[in-house]
Amino acid sequence: MSQLASSFGWNNIKGDKTLWGIVILISLLSVFPVYSASSNLEYIAGEGTTMGHVIKHLGITAFGLGLMWTVQIIRYEYLAKLCLFLLWCFIGLLFYTSFFGTQTIDGASASRWIKIPIIGMTFQPSSFTYVLLIIYLCRYMTRNLGKEIPAWKHILYVFGPILLVFFLVAKDNGSTALMIVGASIIVLILGGFGWKYILGFIATASVLASLFLMIALNTNWIKNNRVDTWKSRIETFMGNKQNDANTTIIDSKENYQIAQATAALVHGGFTGKGPGKSAMKQMLPQSVSDFIFAIVVEEYGFLGAFSLFFLYIIILFRIIMIANKVPGFFGPLLVISMGVILFIQILVNVAVTLSIIPVTGQPLPLISYGGSAMLSTYFLLGVIINVSKGAQILNEEGLSPKQTLEEINDIA
Repeated sequence: MSQLASSFGWNNIKGDKTLWGIVILISLLSVFPVYSASSNLEYIAGEGTTMGHVIKHLGITAFGLGLMWTVQIIRYEYLAKLCLFLLWCFIGLLFYTSFFGTQTIDGASASRWIKIPIIGMTFQPSSFTYVLLIIYLCRYMTRNLGKEIPAWKHILYVFGPILLVFFLVAKDNGSTALMIVGASIIVLILGGFGWKYILGFIATASVLASLFLMIALNTNWIKNNRVDTWKSRIETFMGNKQNDANTTIIDSKENYQIAQATAALVHGGFTGKGPGKSAMKQMLPQSVSDFIFAIVVEEYGFLGAFSLFFLYIIILFRIIMIANKVPGFFGPLLVISMGVILFIQILVNVAVTLSIIPVTGQPLPLISYGGSAMLSTYFLLGVIINVSKGAQILNEEGLSPKQTLEEINDIA
């Protein structure tokens, strides 16, 4: 029995143990704000019980850590090849949700979701498609590093998938679609992709996005889109109110969310009101997910927020250290790219809470109550841990970090 227990001990954890420890710590700490804020779901939204939501959160967290551990087992070179197949599977799911995902959640359009039979849980394909697309771009640039590639291949194999995913996601989730394009451009720049292609893509994407908006706003060709919601959020953020009654209702809702989030931030002070003592959690919509940072600040104050950011910064430093220790091209690019996804998510969530950008509906990684986005975060962290194992082995054996172009191309 003792041998069985020791086989699951800390000494048998592979990869960057500091990163493992920080991720597990944040995951455990997330239970406190989720427990507090989920009372909103019970008493205001009338959905389940507080303890039921906490148990569900713990279950998803445990599953996410298990997914993270599973991902780090497979060699990341093989994982990248598997991700190519998975990417097209998830693009197929995006097609399905775009045209057949007609269910609603809390009375709102939720065609971005798929309801899983039997267990009744919902699943959002865009969260995983986002990560898989970035892994695909890293692999493509690695395989073609130093090669003369015709322009049409770059357009077809790089910008084609990015635009395809963007437009499939944008109809129902504009903020995620913009994050996908933004992260993709950053990854292409980090990978040394040609500037003429990147600038050309930005110009083309801007024209196509403008055309999409014009069609969505002025015709009924694109069914069940959320463009009017985006427009109202931006107008609310900029302070431009519409006279139309329907728009005023939406604007009031957006203003209400921001006002309650701001009040929660103010109430927190330096040390906060204490665990579970948030006064705003019952009045702040999405307090358990999109606006959970406001609850963290109200209950744990500036000190709690600073501590959380300190843990996030440690993750960032570990990512940079791993990228510096791993030889070659693919591993470092993959690690940094996963870090880009993670920290864009963090910055967007906090920026919304602080009223720096319009409301977007993005959760806070490793803290917010959720499913698909939470699991995709554990997945990308598993990729980072996976690559970190190579850094440790190479340091112990003293292998040279230098690789030929042929070796770099073959590794992906």
